[in-house]
Amino acid sequence: MADTSRIASARPELTRTIIARTGIDLAVLTDLVHRFYEKVRADAVLGPIFASRITDWPPHLERMVSFWSSVALMTGAYHGAPVPAHTNLPVMWRHFEHWLTLFRETAHETCTPEGAAHVIERAERIARSLYMAVEDTASTRENAIPTLR
Repeated sequence: MADTSRIASARPELTRTIIARTGIDLAVLTDLVHRFYEKVRADAVLGPIFASRITDWPPHLERMVSFWSSVALMTGAYHGAPVPAHTNLPVMWRHFEHWLTLFRETAHETCTPEGAAHVIERAERIARSLYMAVEDTASTRENAIPTLR
């Protein structure tokens, strides 16, 4: 396991406990994120959606490692707003299901069984939340009253 003292965390004791329980550390999360997005980029369904929005991958991957560090290790390292970035995507639940399939596969390849279960549970929650936000935005657009001029 990696040296946990190098992981900056707003909640160091909680982070250390999660690392000890799951075997997930920053190196594992970095591997998970990079492998996962390699699959996403090569995927016939998801690849074009991501390619139309992300042109500079290294900063995106860095941001995703920070995001997963916050989600999985409770580090507080991520300070973005993922929901607004996803609400106008041309996606349906089947896209989220496909994203989850790739994520689950990658988690099992890169994490301990406890670690895979830990990140998969969070990924499923995130997918549901983002899907609800996408649906809510689409519904709001569809039901908007046109402005009369």
